[in-house]
Amino acid sequence: MKKYFFIYKAQIMSTLQYIGNLIFGSIGYFILIYILFCLWNHVYDDPNELINGYSKSQMIWYVIMTELLWKIYNGRRLCKDICDDVRGGNIAYNMNKPYSYIGYVLSNHLGEGTVKAAIYIVIGMAIGIAFLGHLPNVSMISILIIMLSGALAVVIDTLFVITIGLLAFYMEDSKPIYWIYSKILLILGTIFPIEFFPSALKKLVTISPIYVICYGPAKLFVDFSYHGAIQIIAFQIIYVIIAYAICARLYGKGVRKLNVNGG
Repeated sequence: MKKYFFIYKAQIMSTLQYIGNLIFGSIGYFILIYILFCLWNHVYDDPNELINGYSKSQMIWYVIMTELLWKIYNGRRLCKDICDDVRGGNIAYNMNKPYSYIGYVLSNHLGEGTVKAAIYIVIGMAIGIAFLGHLPNVSMISILIIMLSGALAVVIDTLFVITIGLLAFYMEDSKPIYWIYSKILLILGTIFPIEFFPSALKKLVTISPIYVICYGPAKLFVDFSYHGAIQIIAFQIIYVIIAYAICARLYGKGVRKLNVNGG
């Protein structure tokens, strides 16, 4: 476990060397949140109006949180790097290393995500307070629970992206699979809460990874309840186990295939 923590810390230090790029990249985040703020400000004629159980303030904070998570995930580059490792044969050099390739990629990505989270949380909260004038009604204990849920969401998304990248063992390019995956997350979990969908689609989303990757942490932030927190975190733990099992099996089969074909 120490070796993965060392990889995690090393990536944090590496990312901090380019913190200016991350801060500059937050301009796009601000512009996007401003556009969505204008949209929902127009939809809600009355600030106290409820649409599908969400007030204007809750809806804007939901979007701020989901877009914040989206910025932390950054799965497109991760998927491309894994695809390049598989197709270029670089993954073979990791087979004899004293650590798991999956553990290495996960620790590395979480290190970068930690720095991004620190930056975008500050920026997101500042934007929300500037637009709305207040934070949601959350206690210190609920904030810690929300942070745990957010961390689990990042782990689950990273494992699924690693799985998609490892599909390059079996197809020429798995990046189009990630494109589909990311757009589903964006449409069904990031821009709108699941309460806005028809009942049949809502039930489907509730049992899908979207529920624990996008919706769950943001829902807890805008409308926290201990019952909801227990349910969401329980689902997240289940999905961590499922995602890692799929990822590990896919990697194991891919490595055996590489050994057979590559000698």
